[in-house]
Amino acid sequence: MAPISTSHTHTHTSKCIDMLFLMKVSSFVFLSSSFYRRIRRKITPFVMSFGFRMFGVVLIIVDIVLVIVDLSLMTRSRDVGDVLETVSLIISLFFLTDVLLRVYVEGFKVYFSSRLNIIDACIVVITLVVTMIYTFSDLTGASLIPRVVTFLRFLRIIILVRVFRLASQKKELAVPGRVSENKRRYQKDGFDLDLTYVTDRVIAMSFPSSGKQALYRNPIREVARFLDTKHEDHYRVYNLCSKVILLVIFYPIVLRVCVCVHLRDMLKYTAGVREWMAADPKNIIAIHCKGGKGRTGTLVCTWLIDSDQFESAQDSLDYFGERRTDKSRSSKFQGVETPSQSRYVGYYEVMKTKFNRQLPPEQSLKIKSIRIHSIAGVGKGNGSDLKVKIIVRKKLVFLCVCAKQENCTVFPDAGNNSVVISLQEGPVVNGDVKVMFESSAGLPKGYEDCPFYFWFNTSFIENNRLVLSREELDNPHKAKTWDLYKEAFGVTLSFSEP
Repeated sequence: MAPISTSHTHTHTSKCIDMLFLMKVSSFVFLSSSFYRRIRRKITPFVMSFGFRMFGVVLIIVDIVLVIVDLSLMTRSRDVGDVLETVSLIISLFFLTDVLLRVYVEGFKVYFSSRLNIIDACIVVITLVVTMIYTFSDLTGASLIPRVVTFLRFLRIIILVRVFRLASQKKELAVPGRVSENKRRYQKDGFDLDLTYVTDRVIAMSFPSSGKQALYRNPIREVARFLDTKHEDHYRVYNLCSKVILLVIFYPIVLRVCVCVHLRDMLKYTAGVREWMAADPKNIIAIHCKGGKGRTGTLVCTWLIDSDQFESAQDSLDYFGERRTDKSRSSKFQGVETPSQSRYVGYYEVMKTKFNRQLPPEQSLKIKSIRIHSIAGVGKGNGSDLKVKIIVRKKLVFLCVCAKQENCTVFPDAGNNSVVISLQEGPVVNGDVKVMFESSAGLPKGYEDCPFYFWFNTSFIENNRLVLSREELDNPHKAKTWDLYKEAFGVTLSFSEP
């Protein structure tokens, strides 16, 4: 039997020791990180609470009163001076602690990404230094350096900026009900969030915000605390906003879905949700846009159809609106509102039932003309004030200006109270298409900063014609616009083969 090499044994032993050491270090780092997250999660509600901030406001007011008293005393006893200086020092130390806790909770980069936070921190540090100079230096003989002493005392009053900051936050805090209106809120177990359980495993909510917006929208830390409390390690957040927020700091899984309505994105989204939901019966999804209503509702309803909870698009839309609306506060509907969003939920129903969750066969079409019905009273009443934009895949593929007959010819049809816009070299479109109408006659604007618009997909066009009534156009669908857009108002698109 061959002898065992002592050098080989030594090398092997060293590797084992190194591996054990690395495992212990990794374990320590993991435990430390977990401990850090637990501590931060526990103190966050306290640090960010309204009561804690208002306590700071009270101390600021007390501090300002002390400065005024100090300035008003021409002569003061040593005892009175010591009391004033000690109280001021304690208040200044509290403000420093407040800033340090906020940095700890929010993270260094996040906290100092705000200019107001930087100014706030500088004011706190400067006033603490000034207070320490008063407390530990003999500057009572103001006659020696009167200008310096006056300047240092005045500098402490700069902290009044914090009062205005916190007061403005308090004002914003008073309006969460107006922002969420009568959307159903979650108000249990110490939470008060614009958040609704559409089903046991599907949550719809408004934008998780930070900074000032957190005081009148869903505070991102409260949302994170809610999800960690109710569904720890079993939730996935879908962000439908174009605004990129630091959700990854607070959420383990955050996915961003395209803001626009696109069939391909909808199929990708439902496939991901199916996989996630099947992985564990405890898994849930939380979806948000800005208000947690339109875009959020579109994807919620799409999932309700995909998961066989509803067969009909309209039934899923009605159910979402019912769940999201708090009728005890108002009867205002808080479901999917814009017709284009509802149209795409209907598209998804067809894709699931007829095309086995696949895109329908592609169809390229050339847009020939656009007829606008019941045009009287809309802008100049003859279509001459309109500008038409056609957008495909976020790119402007066609623009016509009716006033100049640019890329189009306008044919008013007064007898039928309509106008036909015949496109010159109309675009060949395929897939998801957006048509926008702008006006030079001052038509009121709504969503998308235009008077009216709509989305459609060419695969669902039949007989080379798309007819949309007033209620199927985005913006004119709202009852408040019906004094302008009469009942017969609508748009018809005519196509031809490319």
